Amino acid sequence: MPVGGLRRGTFRGFPSQLCEPPLSKRFPVVFLFLVTMWLMGVDARAQTLAQRLFPPPPPVQIPTLEPPPPSYAFPTKETLTYTVDWRVFTAAVASFQIEQQGTVQKITASADTVGGVTMLFPVIDRFQSGFDTKTGCSMGFSKQTQEGRRKISSDLSFNYKDGKQTLVERNLVKATSKQLTASIPACVMDSMSAIFYVGSQSLTVGQDFRFPLADSMRTVTVTMKVEAKEEIKTPAGTFQTIRVQPTADEGVVKNRGKIWIWYTDDARHMPVQVRASLFWGTITARLQSYETK
Repeated sequence: MPVGGLRRGTFRGFPSQLCEPPLSKRFPVVFLFLVTMWLMGVDARAQTLAQRLFPPPPPVQIPTLEPPPPSYAFPTKETLTYTVDWRVFTAAVASFQIEQQGTVQKITASADTVGGVTMLFPVIDRFQSGFDTKTGCSMGFSKQTQEGRRKISSDLSFNYKDGKQTLVERNLVKATSKQLTASIPACVMDSMSAIFYVGSQSLTVGQDFRFPLADSMRTVTVTMKVEAKEEIKTPAGTFQTIRVQPTADEGVVKNRGKIWIWYTDDARHMPVQVRASLFWGTITARLQSYETK
């Protein structure tokens, strides 16, 4: 029945079709489709604008590992021993045994805390690595670390044919293990062999060089900055050296603060001092003795 003189479906004399439900109620699917398409267009335009204002960074270019120069003579057998100082006292002793086996430079290292540090936080670490003296490619890196109550054993191997690196890590306290796999380029360096690989390169002040480093299941680019020549005094003697700083945008080299290595300014390029500036202090390893037998 008419209400207030108006017919049902009309409003103050306007045609009845003006009082019908809006388009969104009559055609909900069509309405949502149109809104969605409009929003997608806005989002696409916003993404295009964002890409213009903030373009994505270029893809990371991993450098090729340059082989050691044929003229460089790797030591046949050598033992380097360092005192590791923290603040004003000696905290540890580190040793490297280097031996050439065919075309492989084999490196075995140890690091043990001494004195009062052992009572506070005992460290007994062992490391093994090696690299091909012809190509520079790392053959793998193993370590057995006992730091406080933590005991970990890990083995990192490289399969260059398949372009894969595999890490097997065992927690000797919890009796657990894990295995990780990641891709690698045609040739990489490991973090311990890198110290002696760098010594094979031409270290000219002002001429930096880069190489790929396998680090925490990633391949990062390490830049070696050849900074200056300095005279360094160590327990093993006084040496004319070349100071080199390794840098990286990620990984262990970056996370360990600033690091410097001093190599002898001669044909050997023997590392005689290493310094790491960390947030909790500075650690300096100085050559205590060296033997070539």
